[in-house]
Amino acid sequence: MEPAAIGIVGRSHEATNPLNPYSILKISVIIPVYNAATFLRKAVESAVNLDEVKEILLLEDASTDNSLELCRTLQTEYPKVKLFQHPDQGNHGAGATRNLGLEKATQEFIAFLDADDYYLPNRFEAEKEIFRNEKIEGVFNAIGTEFYSEKGKEEFQQKFKNTELTTVKKHAEGKDVFYGLLGLKNDFGTFFHLNGLTVRHKSIRKNKLKFNEKLRVHQDSDFIIKLAYLSHLKSGNITEAVAVRGVHDDNRITKIQQYSDLYNQRQFLLWDSVFQWSKDKDLPGKFGNHILLKRRSFELSLKKGWKKYVLFFLTAFFKPEILKTRYRFTVLKR
Repeated sequence: MEPAAIGIVGRSHEATNPLNPYSILKISVIIPVYNAATFLRKAVESAVNLDEVKEILLLEDASTDNSLELCRTLQTEYPKVKLFQHPDQGNHGAGATRNLGLEKATQEFIAFLDADDYYLPNRFEAEKEIFRNEKIEGVFNAIGTEFYSEKGKEEFQQKFKNTELTTVKKHAEGKDVFYGLLGLKNDFGTFFHLNGLTVRHKSIRKNKLKFNEKLRVHQDSDFIIKLAYLSHLKSGNITEAVAVRGVHDDNRITKIQQYSDLYNQRQFLLWDSVFQWSKDKDLPGKFGNHILLKRRSFELSLKKGWKKYVLFFLTAFFKPEILKTRYRFTVLKR
């Protein structure tokens, strides 16, 4: 299969089934744009031909290449495309830029797409059936991978074992999704990608959920974890890709070596964000304690020399359950 060709193929228009109000969904697609001129057109054209997509929001974040010019061109070419910038036209990062998209979106459902990735024609097939159940507030699916360079491929494969699909191991719904994302269900898998997520707009508004603008990376993971607790999510297509992640030389995440100081620092900031949120939401002890231990493990991993081991043993004395979790290895990796 050639993903590059599939990503921009249009679909024939479907007749709306009056017995199924979600046979044609009404979706806003949020695309943050920063120095993505090489890939942006492919991303937009993969979404613009999908019947369910009613608007594509390009949130331009003060790029230094010709991304802004391309955004203007795409807005002229496609009526679905709408261009926005921050009020000060400055660079604010992916979190703030996605939040701008949430603010500007007008449709019933929200989907996300990174500017260097693209949708496949089956992107919203599972949603059309699952969202018939009003209880379901979000659906997540598997996404695939396309390597744009050998260097990008090598860096990606060094970090991620599964290069075929970013997905979970089994179907899940409701709080089981939250348990799985925290690692409390070992058979769930690891994570799912923002590109494969579709959410009811009213659920995001009801829970006043936003991306953490202080996180320069992992703000998507932070958002997904919180969403999984606050909303009723359900797995959709977890066995085949509905979107494709493009891996190239400039992917920031793949350049961070696992358990390096930078990796541990970014993980600490992520879990510190989740931990502070868990205190505000007064999560039940089982969840709050698990999040605390995960945060603490990355905090300790950043310590140097004998202080790391002294603090680890003190933590183990007062929180002996850390010795029963895999997070004890995080501390001792470096």
